[in-house]
Amino acid sequence: MKVGLVSYEPKFVEGFDPHIYYVKRADGSLFPPAEKMYNDVTCFCDAKAIRGNPKIVAVSKEGPALRQNRKVNLPWDFICPTNDDYREKVLSFVQEVSSKDILGVILNLYHFPEEGFCVCERCSRLWRKSGLSWVEWRVQTVTDFIRQAREKVGNKRFAVEIWPDPVLAKERFGIDFGQIADLVDFFHVPLSANDYTTMYWVDMLTRIFVRILKKPVFIELSAELLDDLKLNALLKTMAYVSRHGVDGILLLVHSAMDAEKIRDYSVKNVELQQWFKRHGFSRIMQIIEEWKRLY
Repeated sequence: MKVGLVSYEPKFVEGFDPHIYYVKRADGSLFPPAEKMYNDVTCFCDAKAIRGNPKIVAVSKEGPALRQNRKVNLPWDFICPTNDDYREKVLSFVQEVSSKDILGVILNLYHFPEEGFCVCERCSRLWRKSGLSWVEWRVQTVTDFIRQAREKVGNKRFAVEIWPDPVLAKERFGIDFGQIADLVDFFHVPLSANDYTTMYWVDMLTRIFVRILKKPVFIELSAELLDDLKLNALLKTMAYVSRHGVDGILLLVHSAMDAEKIRDYSVKNVELQQWFKRHGFSRIMQIIEEWKRLY
């Protein structure tokens, strides 16, 4: 099992692999690709682009897909996924990033915002023309985009993040796990939280996703602004996740210092190591033993 990093800083931290860098972000920020890393591309969430052209936003009967629209309660501002100009812009960016010396590309937020989106004139016309049901048309739209991105990536590795809903992802977002599995090398599943002092839900969702996803699974956990209590809970959650056959755990950090803090705490905390040994968490102990060699 690997333990890697997802970061806003393109910096390698010894003892972690793989490294994932946010090269295109939900606020519309673009950055130079990070070489020798996976580059994570936010597709249809771009607050900057929507401010520049409000007509590109996805819409529903409850209004636009904007954070300020309290009727839909979305965490980001979403662009309509059938907007050809913006799709091409994203695909061109994916191709540009893939031309550099990177490990691969990961897509996130490449789907519809939620159920009920998008009912703009263009989407309504394309749906009727397809002859498919509403749900299947949305699945086709999302899967076709992923297929196009896969082609742009070439021989680099390719993955997608998935919204952590193992039951209703198809109806909510147009995500069909089976169809996507044919196009990706692995799935990246973020299970985000402010802390993991209550973690049964992480254990439960990890079990489910490993069972239903037909490609390797990497589980992402939040690892920001950690005190000792949160660090202890995070590492115990990592231990439980490690039992379920995941290929790796990814820690979301703001900077290299966050990752170094986790590594240092693990190596120096003998009491926690003894707890892992008593409870049979051999995979997380292997990681800690490897970290010890760095000191």
